[in-house]
Amino acid sequence: NCTIVAGGRGRGAALNQLNNPTYIFVDQQQNVYVSERGNHRVTKWEKGASHGTVVAGGHGQGKMLTQVSQPEGLFVDTSGTIYVVDSCNHRVIRWPKKAKQGTVIAGGNGQGNRSDQLNSPVGLSFDQHGNLYVADCGNDRIQCFSFE
Repeated sequence: NCTIVAGGRGRGAALNQLNNPTYIFVDQQQNVYVSERGNHRVTKWEKGASHGTVVAGGHGQGKMLTQVSQPEGLFVDTSGTIYVVDSCNHRVIRWPKKAKQGTVIAGGNGQGNRSDQLNSPVGLSFDQHGNLYVADCGNDRIQCFSFE
């Protein structure tokens, strides 16, 4: 059996629609988080919901900390903090639960190939020690960021 759990009502910006979804994360409560490149936002769809809520971005494409530009990979920790790859801004942003804006935790120093820069990143993962791994697509590398 297959069930639609997010979107399915045509492409668009309404909260019951998706626009170019690229990555998903499902938490322990079966909430589905969706990166939407076309809407420059991350939405959360609670189990059984007919519409999502914006949990990151959603204020148009841009570089402000309230915005994301073509988000890609995402991860949600057990406290509800969202980590999202902000691909066209060449950074990874952390959004604490119910925050109005995010904080840059990797990249964010312009597009480039220095160790403090990213170039069109797409994916991320964490190891058991809390180190962040980023698929730095435009630089053909995987970077590891440790937070001590």
